[in-house]
Order: sequence, then C-alpha cells, then structure tokens
Amino acid sequence: MGCIKNVEMDLFPKQGSSLNKRVNVCFYYDTTKTIGGIIVRDDIEEPYVEIIKLDDGRYVLTTECQYTIVS
Repeated sequence: MGCIKNVEMDLFPKQGSSLNKRVNVCFYYDTTKTIGGIIVRDDIEEPYVEIIKLDDGRYVLTTECQYTIVS
C-alpha cells in the first residue's frame, strides 16, 4: 500500500484523452491472440497509472500487456 498526494476520497489524478477508448490487447507481443477492452483509467499526472478493463471482465495495467487503440 501507499499514499499518493493527489489520490484521496474526493481527489483523483487528471485523466487523459485515452480514457474510455476501445483497445485491442495482447500479451507477450502475440498479436495473433487479442482481446478487446476499454481504458478505464489514464492518469496524466502522478501516479501515471493506466488500466484497461478487458471484455471478459478482468482488469490489467498497461505495463502488463501491449495494446492498440481501435479507430
């Protein structure tokens, strides 16, 4: 656990332009196996976390996968 200065009950990091965008996600750079998802967190300030909700209900950090935004 930790404490981040701009994450509190009524305070959250500013969100970027990727928020709520559809994405295709793969793991270990295997683009033959992808799963869709939506970016549900896109911090543009500390702590710079980006989270994707996959279509099967799981959540992954963008540091755990590779993704492309669906146009």
